[in-house]
Amino acid sequence: MNDTVPPDAIVGLAVALGIGLLVGIERERRKGAGNDRAAAGLRTFAIAAVAGALAQLVPAPGLVPVGAGFVALLAAVSHWKSHSNDPGLTTEIALFATYLIGVLSVTSPSLAAACGTGLALLLAARSRLHRFATQLLSEQELHDGVLLAALALIVLPMVPSMPIAVLGGINPRPLAALVLLIMAIQAAGQTAMRWLGVRGGILGSGLLSGFVSSTATVASFGSRARQQPGQAPLLASGASLSAVATWLQALMMSAALSPSAALALLPTALAGAAGAATVGLLPIVLRKPAPAAEPPIPTRSALRPREALAVALALALAALLVGAAQQRFGDTGLRVSVALAALLDAHAPVASLASLHAAAALTTEHFVGGVLIAIAANTFTRCTVAAVAGGSRYALRVALSLTASLAIAATAAWWHQRLLAG
Repeated sequence: MNDTVPPDAIVGLAVALGIGLLVGIERERRKGAGNDRAAAGLRTFAIAAVAGALAQLVPAPGLVPVGAGFVALLAAVSHWKSHSNDPGLTTEIALFATYLIGVLSVTSPSLAAACGTGLALLLAARSRLHRFATQLLSEQELHDGVLLAALALIVLPMVPSMPIAVLGGINPRPLAALVLLIMAIQAAGQTAMRWLGVRGGILGSGLLSGFVSSTATVASFGSRARQQPGQAPLLASGASLSAVATWLQALMMSAALSPSAALALLPTALAGAAGAATVGLLPIVLRKPAPAAEPPIPTRSALRPREALAVALALALAALLVGAAQQRFGDTGLRVSVALAALLDAHAPVASLASLHAAAALTTEHFVGGVLIAIAANTFTRCTVAAVAGGSRYALRVALSLTASLAIAATAAWWHQRLLAG
């Protein structure tokens, strides 16, 4: 007869005990003292987790569901006999969940450890979560968040996921995910203005709005700079941060469509983003901007699905045009079409280039060069828009940041290419 305990059983019991102690410590601190204290604490949660693991280990059919029913019954009785004025069921539900995590510890220790840690974190963040739900989050922001969750969990999985040849290999699901991402950024930008104040809100919304359209951000901030000349340096810094978003967006889109292309673009994109952030933020670091009034609490939805859909359609159209030009005119047609498409929006041609790279129709060197051409063309457009919308002082600051970012990115691409060649 072999009485040796399997190593997997020891690991499972250890994980169950650790999770029970972790969750139990958090509940022990909240159970109170005296006659009004809660029933379940450190020892109860540790025992429940270990009991779940033992129920899974013992070769007795039906022991796990019997144990689950017993723990659920004890939790119900505990709640019924509780002297606390708090009508919540958090501790009782947490006790039942801890038992189930103990069962899971035997079959999948790593997943059980992750679930247990997440449960403890959720319980410990009670005050912060309550404050977020009741004070920080407005009614409109809650509505927007629920809508975004519905789109992500219901609509997005229903979108077909298959490559479309005429779009250069882009499939509808990443395109739909991009629309969802843009709408999420819209909501985050409006929330940033309310949570962070004018200074932090302008910088935060400038960065986040750049993921939607850096050109539109430069134009919007430029019109505000004309109306509020004292805030021109701060607005120019916010517009410059939209260039950071442009580089990061190019990297994210490349990663979604062609991971190897994103790896090749990584040094160039990070250098460009760092250059735009450094040059853009330097003026407000050296000189504090003039104070401004706090923004009012928004009452309208921050979600603008038409803008998000327009960007997605532009991506699809640009992919079609760039792919056709590359097939008909070769690399010269590719560069010209990328530059022309990027005059309006840099995101679309970058997605097209990434899809061509994923389809093995474009080399890595030509991909990185094409991204630089696209952002260079879009930089010209943004500088022109800054001059028209915000005047010479605003445009000079924005142009300095954008051109410095482009120069640093091009230098990084050149050095990276030399290292690969050497």
